[in-house]
Amino acid sequence: MDYIQAELQRLDEKLKALNEALAAEADPELKKLLEEELVVVEESKKHLEQPVENETTDSTPSENVNLNPNTAVFEIRAGTGGDEAGLFAGDLFRMYTRYFDKVGWKYEEIFKSENEAGGIKTITLEVKGKSNYELLKGEAGVHRVQRVPVTESGGRIHTSTATVAVLPKFKKVEIEIHPDDLEWEFFRSGGAGGQNVNKVSTAVRLRHKPTDIVIECQEERYQGKNREKALSMLKNQLYTIMYEQQLKDITEIRSAHVGSGDRSEKIRTYNYPQDRITDHRLNTNWHNIPARMNGDIENILLETKDHLFKTVQ
Repeated sequence: MDYIQAELQRLDEKLKALNEALAAEADPELKKLLEEELVVVEESKKHLEQPVENETTDSTPSENVNLNPNTAVFEIRAGTGGDEAGLFAGDLFRMYTRYFDKVGWKYEEIFKSENEAGGIKTITLEVKGKSNYELLKGEAGVHRVQRVPVTESGGRIHTSTATVAVLPKFKKVEIEIHPDDLEWEFFRSGGAGGQNVNKVSTAVRLRHKPTDIVIECQEERYQGKNREKALSMLKNQLYTIMYEQQLKDITEIRSAHVGSGDRSEKIRTYNYPQDRITDHRLNTNWHNIPARMNGDIENILLETKDHLFKTVQ
């Protein structure tokens, strides 16, 4: 809660300064701008002061899970490889979203951060479409690319990675989380959202200290709403791990959803010089990378799903 108190104090100081400036300002246009900014800061403070609902509950996963099969939380992160890893993460984002567009699935951006080269550090989406979780869950893991980066002047082939995480969405998530286990951080949003994002710290980063899971959210204009969204996403992710590992307590969680992002943990390799995509779990190859990166991946998704289903059986 230290972060919240610090942010409230900062907003109080800003409100005081704005009121003083407003009282001293004679120019009508400048007064109007000050009044608009005053409203934004007051609204942000109001939402921040609202407590997050249902911060603790007493339920744990059961066999009768109320899973929503038509919604998935889809995350892409740059792995090893510097700027090229971010560019590859951006290519994966385009590949998947173009597929989503083709099949009519709706997706909403929850959080996005970019690197200096214009690539993606992290992007989180909520994807909605018929039975999409079952089709997408096979994409979770480390994706490796081998190609000559646009930033490479010597023509050398580089190897970089990006990680994909796919989580189901539960219709009702009830899980015990102790407030002392949460570490909050607030910062200015880097995306769209009106003038509010440029003036106050509306974006939220939440870390669950026992598992080191980090959730970032900048979807909403107001910090209070982003806090609620981040906590809901954390509960969903913890519940997913507990459900998949058949655990009854958060403290039993032993591993993250994906690995460290190291090249050795790959599930799939995109080899541009040989125009070949290889899935190392299926021992299967596909060709025509340009078409694949443009969203032509349905057969890849279906073959991966069929293989994983047979493996489970």
